[in-house]
Amino acid sequence: MSEPAMSEPMATVGAQADSLLAVRDLNGWYDESHVLHGINFDVYPGEVVTLLGRNGAGKTSTLRAIMGLLGKRKGSVRFDDRELIGLAPRHIAHAGIAFCPEERGIFSSLSVEENLMLPPQVRPGGLTREAVLDMFPNLRERLGGQGTKLSGGEQQMLAIARILRTGAKFLLLDEPTEGLAPVIVQQIGRTLGQLKSQGFTIVLVEQNFRFAASVADRHYVVEQGRVIDTIPNADLAANMNKLHAYLGV
Repeated sequence: MSEPAMSEPMATVGAQADSLLAVRDLNGWYDESHVLHGINFDVYPGEVVTLLGRNGAGKTSTLRAIMGLLGKRKGSVRFDDRELIGLAPRHIAHAGIAFCPEERGIFSSLSVEENLMLPPQVRPGGLTREAVLDMFPNLRERLGGQGTKLSGGEQQMLAIARILRTGAKFLLLDEPTEGLAPVIVQQIGRTLGQLKSQGFTIVLVEQNFRFAASVADRHYVVEQGRVIDTIPNADLAANMNKLHAYLGV
């Protein structure tokens, strides 16, 4: 199937006053490698949005750029009407954004509870230990064990639970379902729905668009370091041919 023509994302024309995150002409580099070429998108309070695309499209790099983890960034990333370009990751965390990387970052030398309690609370309103254990009951049964003794799904739960304690209400989640059994994927989906109902806003990097369709309000398609299309979740069925072409699914 031939590649579809690029279309201008409908949410990128001009800043909208009520967007919580507004990304404009975001460029990013790893050393000398230019990986983001003018990313544009908006996220509104209480939404779950996904960045969809093939491997290497720039999805993870976009999250890392928002979080200040790329060595060089240009453009604009405005969060809650505050410019983040130029800020260090710790200052971005204090602004209310938390990042859960694909590799999860579980410390093998620490117990599950120690991993859970490790991040500091950077803002008021973080979930309590009991609240996150109620959300992830599997972890309650394993608090004394080593973090890396958990299954892949339990490690993902621990990685998400850990950032919920920080007080951040805007979450960047990188491939949270990668390599997980279908029953765990369903549990992660229910958790994201629960977080949305509690007022969290989530940007989710996913290759599994079927999972993305079950949790998201809107999808941004990323290709070669650019957002090339915007698809409301309600319009997915009418855009399946485009999705097959974009994602190769």
